[in-house]
Parts: sequence; structure tokens; C-alpha cells
Amino acid sequence: MIRSVGIICKPRKEDLGSIVPSLVEWLRARKLRVLLDQSAAESCPNCESPAQQEALISESELVVVLGGDGTLLAAARLLQNREVPILPVNLGALGFMTSVTLDELYPLLEQTLAGEHRVSERMALQAEVVRDGSTIQAQRALNDAVVNQAALARLMEFHVHVDGSHVGRYRADGLIIATPTGSTAYSLAAGGPILHPDIHAFVITPICPHMLTNRPLVVPDSSRIEVTFTRGEEPVHVTLDGQVGWELERDDRVVITKSPNRVLLVQPPRKSYFEVLRSKLGWGGR
Repeated sequence: MIRSVGIICKPRKEDLGSIVPSLVEWLRARKLRVLLDQSAAESCPNCESPAQQEALISESELVVVLGGDGTLLAAARLLQNREVPILPVNLGALGFMTSVTLDELYPLLEQTLAGEHRVSERMALQAEVVRDGSTIQAQRALNDAVVNQAALARLMEFHVHVDGSHVGRYRADGLIIATPTGSTAYSLAAGGPILHPDIHAFVITPICPHMLTNRPLVVPDSSRIEVTFTRGEEPVHVTLDGQVGWELERDDRVVITKSPNRVLLVQPPRKSYFEVLRSKLGWGGR
């Protein structure tokens, strides 16, 4: 039984003032405890102060995300090791993952509170930076990890190993390691394939490869992917979900594995993954 609901919102989204107060009132009328992030609290003048981040993470039994895919990605990282159902409501422009509309919000909340909801279980990746044999940074990501230079249009040389076996050398502007969920993000724009979310795999996609024979590669999600690089004068970064990242030093290794924890997305009934693709990508349009 769900007893507490967290609300995470896109910062400075204009529509929130007409959405959050009604949502909080609806939840409280059902005797549910409501925990608000900073943006949600600012959009609800008569609500209490925002919850401490630690409390929102540890005490929410359901999280409602109001925003776009970027807001959902940030929420998934925030929850880290907790497998809490996330109900993502699309207030953005595209919304591959935030496929719930405002009209569907309350009926879907009713189903979720009654335990009759449908959940899409999404794998996440764990990215680590290894320096001198020690892990100095580690973070979960739902979409992807990208290694590239800060400077535009500058080739890099990457060496990729999977489970200790040398895959090959890539000369490219960057390298993307994506989950099935992330296959419709940066990897798709770089020419990678679309993977159904139920497939257990990673996609390794070079960005603008210098060799025509370099193509996206799909490997099992049980793989340990290690990326090393030849660094020039420009800084090199690894970026997670396009939102957070770290600068790398010359001999650093980026290690990608499957996160032990899943991301649970509450899905609208009778809306298939292929329907979302047709709608968002305009398949069949003239």
C-alpha cells in the first residue's frame, strides 16, 4: 500500500502553479503524505516547505514527475538505489519516457494507488571513473554515458574493451554507451539503433566516426565495458544523461556496467511502446 508520494517538478515551469496545488489537494484527500521538492513547493503557496532531499528519496513510495524527459532523468539519478515507481507526466516538448498526459494523470493515479497499474522496468547503467586502480567517481544513469572533448569537431582516439577483450580502436568525435531507454536519445541522433526497453543490452555508438567501418555495436547488459582514450590538449569529459559529468585525466578508464537497481516507470494503460515511437518520431507521416 502506498502511503507517501513525492512530487518532483521541472524548475521554473510556468504551468506548475495550476497543476501542483490541485495534485497535492487530491493526494491529501486520500490520506496520503506528500513530499515536495523545491520547485513543487514554490508552485504551491499554501503547501508546506520542501522536503529535505534525503527524506524525499528515502520516504517516498511513489514519485510523480512533472516535466519532460530531462526532469525524469534527474529524478531517476536522485533515487539512486531505490526501486520506487515513478509516474512521469509530460509537460515538455517530446517526452519519449514521460508518456503520461495531464488528462491521464488522475485516472492513472487511481489505478496506481489500487495496485492496478502497469510498470515498465528499465535497466540503468553504472558509470565509474577509475584512476590509478581506484574508483574516484561513480554514478547511475538511465540513458547514457558519453565521452568526448569540450572542443567541437575535434577527433579523439578511443580503445574499447568488453569483458577484457579488445573490441577495437575508434577515431571519432566521441563515444556513447547507451541503455535501451537511451537508444532513442543521443545514440539515435548519432546513427544508433532503437532498442526495445525489454532488451537486455548496451549500445556502443561512435559520434561522427572517422572510419566508415565503425558502426554501432550491441553487447549484452552483463558486459563490463571499459573505455580508454588518447587525450590531446583539450579537456575530456564523461557526461551522464547529458546532465552531470566529470573531467578525465590522461590515464583514466571509464567503466560501464549494468546498475543493480532498475528504474520503474508507471505506464498508461493500452499505450504500447510502438505507439509512443510512432507519435514522437512521426512514423507514417507525410
